[in-house]
Amino acid sequence: MERKFVITGCIFIILGIIFGAFGAHGLRTMLEGTKDVAKKLNSFETGVRYQMYSGFTFLILGLVKEKFSFSFKRLYIIWLLGTIFFSFSIYLLSIQTLIGVQMKFLGPGILQESWTQGAFSH
Repeated sequence: MERKFVITGCIFIILGIIFGAFGAHGLRTMLEGTKDVAKKLNSFETGVRYQMYSGFTFLILGLVKEKFSFSFKRLYIIWLLGTIFFSFSIYLLSIQTLIGVQMKFLGPGILQESWTQGAFSH
């Protein structure tokens, strides 16, 4: 078992549940009266969904690490950064009108790289 992967997966899953509940209940109320509410909520949900996917992936890889012969160090860093940049930039894009900051979308390239590394690391 790779403890770091399991812990990171659990953190991402727990935060995904918290953010999902916030998006479904609190964020909807906060965004009422702003432009494109449904689009922003949908984007926020996408961020939660990909964070949960990554959380489960971290958890599963951590539990079955012994089945693989490659180093998880690089994969861990790329996957962690990809998930953070991807999901959290979507969260910020969804609430940028509330916080008064203009954002650009970050992270899809890093997240794609992490999946590529995972697929071709052996």
